[in-house]
Amino acid sequence: MLIEHRGRRPVVPASAYVAPSATLCGAVVLGEGARVLHGAVLTAEDGEVRVGRDTVVMEHALVRGRAGHPAVFGDAVLVGPHAHVNGATLGDEVFVATGASLFPGSVAGPGAEVRINAVVQVGTRLEPGAVVPIGWIAVGDPAQLFPPDRHDEIWAVQRELDFPGTVYGVPRGTSMREIMARQSAFYGAHREDRVLDPEE
Repeated sequence: MLIEHRGRRPVVPASAYVAPSATLCGAVVLGEGARVLHGAVLTAEDGEVRVGRDTVVMEHALVRGRAGHPAVFGDAVLVGPHAHVNGATLGDEVFVATGASLFPGSVAGPGAEVRINAVVQVGTRLEPGAVVPIGWIAVGDPAQLFPPDRHDEIWAVQRELDFPGTVYGVPRGTSMREIMARQSAFYGAHREDRVLDPEE
């Protein structure tokens, strides 16, 4: 499904493929030979999603781009099933495995691997060729890698990365009621979306 959002519409070259059950919403630009498989969602909220040549976004992955944090993928990138890539930059030949998550402002250098269920936190930078092991967490710039059972050490780094400010634009300690009122208003822009005819 192709959807116009905030006056912007997806761009899909003839050499690309978008599965009938996938969704491209707003300013999503696919590169030559890109593939978006069943159930995947690429949504450019108030920013962009740009996908490189021969990049594959697999089943049920979510890719989200915002104004301050577009989602930008290089060439020959794989985004695995059920992965979550929100406002991240992926260099050429990055591998994002099943269930992995990359948060706004994160960068995975060329050839980096984010393995099954691994997490790359906001503002974190993976060097070219870096590997985040299965289920591990990468935090900081440059990235430090931790297994999930080292929460206190993860939090000591993550606390300084300002997740609420980066993702929601609010200071730490802002109530969920205020955050969600802002999020509700922001995502309310989808009420004006228009589903496009594939022939348009």
